[in-house]
Amino acid sequence: MSDRIFNFSAGPAVLPEPVLRQAQQDLWNLAGSGVGILEHSHRGKAFTKVVEEAEADCREIAGISDRYRVLFLQGGASLQFAMVPMNLLNKHATADYIVTGTWSKKAVEEAKLFGEVHIAGSSKPTNFDRIPAPGDLKFSARPAYVHFTSNNTIFGTQWKTEPPVPPGVPLICDASSDIFSRPIDVSKYGLIYAGAQKNLGPSGVVLVIIRNDLLKSVRDDIPTMLKYSVHAENNSLYNTPNTFGIYVMGQSFKWIRQLGGLKAMAERNEAKAKVIHDAIDNSDFFKGTAQPDSRSLMNICFRAPSEELETKFITEAKAAGFDGLKGHRSVGGMRASVYNALPPEACERLADFMKAFERTNR
Repeated sequence: MSDRIFNFSAGPAVLPEPVLRQAQQDLWNLAGSGVGILEHSHRGKAFTKVVEEAEADCREIAGISDRYRVLFLQGGASLQFAMVPMNLLNKHATADYIVTGTWSKKAVEEAKLFGEVHIAGSSKPTNFDRIPAPGDLKFSARPAYVHFTSNNTIFGTQWKTEPPVPPGVPLICDASSDIFSRPIDVSKYGLIYAGAQKNLGPSGVVLVIIRNDLLKSVRDDIPTMLKYSVHAENNSLYNTPNTFGIYVMGQSFKWIRQLGGLKAMAERNEAKAKVIHDAIDNSDFFKGTAQPDSRSLMNICFRAPSEELETKFITEAKAAGFDGLKGHRSVGGMRASVYNALPPEACERLADFMKAFERTNR
C-alpha cells in the first residue's frame, strides 16, 4: 500500500514519481561519483553535465532555437516581477501590462518603480473570472514590452493563446503555473519566465528564456546579480546557483520527453482537467468560478453552496486522501491544481469523491 496521497497543492506541487525516485538515488551518489547532488561543486564536471543536459533537454522539448538563452536563476517569479522592468524599462519609457489576477497585479507594482506602466487590459471588473477578449485590449503608443500571466492560479483562468500585441513589441510572459503543460511557440516571445514549483521542480529556482537581442538592451545601472546579460555570459553560474533545483528540473525535462513531449503532455492534461470540469458542469451543487471559455487546465477553482460545506468538503477530502484542495486565502472556496505530474487517477478519484459528497450533503 502506498504511503503517498493525492497532492492537489497549488505549489510547491506534486513532482513525477520517477523523478523523486531518481533524486533519492542521486542524493546519495550522483552518477557513480560517490558524492550526492547536494554536495557537488557547481564548478565541477559532475554538475556541469547536469546543467548542460538540463538546458539541452529544455531546448529540445520546447523547440528553443539559438536565438534564445536558457537561464536557471534564483528568487522565483516574484523576483522576475522586478528584474524584467529593471533590465528592460527606463523612466522615459512605458510598459504595457495585462492584468488578470493577483500575480499580474504584483508585477505591475514592481514595474512602476522603474518606468511608466499602462494597463492594456484587465478582468478586474468581473473579479478576474475571465481572460480579456482581444478587442478589449488597448495598447500604448510605443510600449517597451507587453507583459501577461498565462495562467492564474488563484482565480483559475488561463490564456488559450498569446494576446495579439503590436508588431515588433516584445511579448513577455509569466508562465509559472502552466509552463510546459502544452506546446509553446517560443518564437512569439521576447522573454518567458516561470517559477519551477508548479510543473518543473522544487521551489527556489526559476526558468528564464530570453531572446538574444533583449540581452543587448539590458541597462548598465543595475546590480550585477540582477542583470540577465551577466547570467547569460556565465551560463547561469555567475554565483552558486540552486544546484538541486536545476537537477530536479533536468530530471523533469527528461520525464516530459519520455512521456512524448509537450503535445502528449497537453493531451494528458486536457483529459485530466475534463474529468473534474465535467463533475462541476454536471452538478447543481458545485459551481466553477471561472467563465467556461477562460477556465484553466491547471487550477480548477470551485465553490459549494456555503462556506460551512466547503470546510466540511476540504476536511473530509483530506481524510479520504486528497490534500491541497483549499482555495487561496484571498478568495476561499476550493481549488484542484492538476499540474503535469498529478496522475490521471487522482482526478478520477476526486471526481468520484465530489459526486459522493454532493449526494450526502444536498
